[in-house]
Amino acid sequence: MALLASRDGERILDVGTGTGEVLRQLARHPDRLQATGVDQSAAMLARVPDLPPGWSVRVADARSLPFSDGAFDAVTAAYLLQVLSDTDIPGVVGELLRVLRPGGRLVTVTPSIPPRGPLRLLGSALDQLARRHPRSYGGLRALNPRPALEQAGFEIAAVHWSLRGYLSLCVLARRPA
Repeated sequence: MALLASRDGERILDVGTGTGEVLRQLARHPDRLQATGVDQSAAMLARVPDLPPGWSVRVADARSLPFSDGAFDAVTAAYLLQVLSDTDIPGVVGELLRVLRPGGRLVTVTPSIPPRGPLRLLGSALDQLARRHPRSYGGLRALNPRPALEQAGFEIAAVHWSLRGYLSLCVLARRPA
């Protein structure tokens, strides 16, 4: 949320909403924002708690988002990209770019392997587990999204490591103005 740094009046899209954790965090300031969450699983969206007035969730595929070009000021994709096939990542990242207005911000969060330090071994072990047993642990697959973001045309603005919970790489990218 710190990387997103939402501003008054912004329209925010949360792609891969799941049960709505990002929306819950955004709802701490409901008067300032308008948020929409999308997920391809209706069962997951059914578990999203009540949202502030004007906010919504809907079933949608991240590979073909049902929104016009430049419809959002900011987009989040937390723990989504690593569960996609390698062939789907470029298309999804392209959709995230498309629905952002010029100058808009994207925040991604993905499990990743720290480049150094004692947690590097843990990150590597979780990644190996995810790759050996993708049906059970695929959500822990390590992914550095920066190359895919840059290839799609995003500019990387900031990178932050979260070492609490999942070892995660948080990336703030901007659509060029």
